[in-house]
Amino acid sequence: MSNSITTVNPTTGETLNTYTLMDSSQAKQIVEASYQAFLDWRLQSLEQRAKVVKAIGQALGDNKEALAELMVKEMGKPPEQARQEVDLCVGICDYTAEQGPKKLADEERKPGNGERGFITYSPMGVIYGIQPWNFPAYQVVRYSIANIMAGNSVLLKHAENVTGSGLLLEKIYREAGLPENVFRTLVISHDVSDEVIAHKAVRGVTLTGSDGAGRKVAAKAAENLKKTVLELGSNDAFLVLDDADLDVAVNTCVQGRVFNGGQTCVAAKRFVVTEANYDAFKERFVEKMKSLKVGDPNDSDTDLGPMARVDLRDALHEQVEESVKNGAKILCGGEKPAGKGAFYPVTVLDNVTPGQPAYDDELFGPVAALIRAKDDEDAMRIANDSRYGLGGGIISKDTKRATELASKYFDTGMVFINGFGVATPEMPFGGVKDSGYGREHGGFGMHEFVNAKAVIVVSE
Repeated sequence: MSNSITTVNPTTGETLNTYTLMDSSQAKQIVEASYQAFLDWRLQSLEQRAKVVKAIGQALGDNKEALAELMVKEMGKPPEQARQEVDLCVGICDYTAEQGPKKLADEERKPGNGERGFITYSPMGVIYGIQPWNFPAYQVVRYSIANIMAGNSVLLKHAENVTGSGLLLEKIYREAGLPENVFRTLVISHDVSDEVIAHKAVRGVTLTGSDGAGRKVAAKAAENLKKTVLELGSNDAFLVLDDADLDVAVNTCVQGRVFNGGQTCVAAKRFVVTEANYDAFKERFVEKMKSLKVGDPNDSDTDLGPMARVDLRDALHEQVEESVKNGAKILCGGEKPAGKGAFYPVTVLDNVTPGQPAYDDELFGPVAALIRAKDDEDAMRIANDSRYGLGGGIISKDTKRATELASKYFDTGMVFINGFGVATPEMPFGGVKDSGYGREHGGFGMHEFVNAKAVIVVSE
């Protein structure tokens, strides 16, 4: 087994960097240093923690160009989207700094068995995050800032192909004034990662990734009685109902499918269109998808860059071929290009039905699945006919009815109406079913890994 990680530019195929893996004893030393840092950090006031979180946001903004440039090199996203990602990270820090002291403040209660009581949200210890490559900065900021605000110390195992981004984030946090070892990046193998999960100082584990990875990590954590938060994959359905505005529908669905190269867990992936609109939508959707340019993300006229890795591109192509073998029809794209880089064409599949990867599984790349529904009711049935439940969308002129469908019938953690969105600091983010459990953002993430401790004064 190799003792190093090599990162590769998915646009050019060129090697970027090589990093030596930490061995078991090195990782253990960092876990223990993280715990020692926690013992001091937990005693900082909420206001002091908020001040440091705000400073991290400022530092992320100050380092926007360097961080964005590295993300473009490591995973191929267009520079403007990389900058937007850093802006979102700054927004998370600002929101957390403002809301954290309120969300984590002690709550007074009048117990039936004493004079007075209160609930205090005590930090738990070391929180270990295993994060993916598709948003190299955001995925890390999302869980780490909430837990730093809560008084925990944080460890990161980033995806191998964005190792540089993980190390740069550690440097930015530290230079912003976060005490040493409160946030550390581990460059480790999966075997050593399992040892980190089992370490007694680690009190919680959070993972963003595939449902397969989620099962393995959750099982390892459960074996050691550790709490987990899992944000896993999805095949989000966007419903185009009978009364949909087709301009809104086409624009929303195209953006929702190709944002970040289609490599977004909460992307629009299945497009469930009612009989009344299907043919007109299909024609306009395919035309717009075909007009998009795949190329070097640094070129100003590029709409989407390469996929993050060649092996991921090849796996996506196999899913497309398997879907076609089982009855799907390619309306555009679907051919794996020769040459350097991890490029894949924008692809639209028609006649998508159960039993095909395009219907049943997550297609993590620029491939759209068109599914015909009889009517609005059938569209909602198809949307929920999935083992996943992260996000989804509804396109309808009747927003009152759409919000009712979203709140009462759509079995997902998030629903977008007449538009597409990824994440916002104010609203909870997470899913149900095979898309995982637990919530981040909206103040919920700050409460995932704290001890809601009851303190009861029986007599004064």
